[in-house]
Amino acid sequence: MLPLLLCLAALPARAQEPDDVVRTETNLVQLNVGVVNLQGRAVTSLSQSDFKVYEDGVRQQILHFEPTDAPFSLVLLLDTSGSTVNFRQQFKSAAWRFLDALAPEDRVAVVQFNAKIKSLSGFSTDRKKTAYAIEIADGAGETHFYDALKFAMKELDKEGPKRRKAIVVMTDGLDTNMRNSDRPLLANAQTDAEAIAAIDPKANPTLNAVLAAADRQGISIFPLALPSGDPKRLPLPDPRITGIYSAARARLQLLADRTGGRLNEIQRLDQMARLYAEVAAELRSLYTVAYQPAGDRARNGKWHEIKIEVAQPELIVRTRPGYFAR
Repeated sequence: MLPLLLCLAALPARAQEPDDVVRTETNLVQLNVGVVNLQGRAVTSLSQSDFKVYEDGVRQQILHFEPTDAPFSLVLLLDTSGSTVNFRQQFKSAAWRFLDALAPEDRVAVVQFNAKIKSLSGFSTDRKKTAYAIEIADGAGETHFYDALKFAMKELDKEGPKRRKAIVVMTDGLDTNMRNSDRPLLANAQTDAEAIAAIDPKANPTLNAVLAAADRQGISIFPLALPSGDPKRLPLPDPRITGIYSAARARLQLLADRTGGRLNEIQRLDQMARLYAEVAAELRSLYTVAYQPAGDRARNGKWHEIKIEVAQPELIVRTRPGYFAR
């Protein structure tokens, strides 16, 4: 597993207020936290007293703590759009390996998406049931990736506010609706550089609706990015295509960075099973801490920066960098 990185700096972008985000009735801020040593090996033996949490530079009281062996509720999102038809069996085999690598008490739901979003199985610890749901995943057509993320978050909301939550999704990230909204921005682009500069990935309201919902529930998102969506590997490079693919990949990175997850880029299809297993291993190495910000917190869209320290200063901590108060 690649060494975990230091907590990322706060992002300056301002999200727009969506109508369809998941709202929770608590102001509790929940964080999934990874800790590694200088060699990149996970440290899983810490206790609540080893952690200090700061918001906007002010230390916060930890109200809830879960060790690394506490179970997760997670949604396994399967991209069954037309772009995955040719290697459908490979990604099913990789997803089965992911199930094998999870902790026994982790609750898994399976959702497939193409032009439609379909739940194949609800949250369960029954691995045979979940494996069968993966087996029957099928379809083709458009990619409604962000609609699928919203659906997954609404399902996770039903698991309750104190559950540790994550979404694991293998996709090229080329959402059909997102591509349609990006295309007019590229009308005047003549070069790859102009096309990339024409789209601000983080300014998209759909992306920001998803990030806002993830913030409220403390959901970490782990995209496994398929090589078919890599802007550096386009068979017929064209500035407009490069711009769309670059924006899609940048948004996958933002989903991971802003939620404390990780983007894994699949270079070859035979890497899928290994990367799925690495994500499962990373989930088993995460702590969860939660706090309630002091004072009344207005939902005014302001960015609040989060920093976590541990008692051993040589250790490296990774979590989401902050949140917009919405």
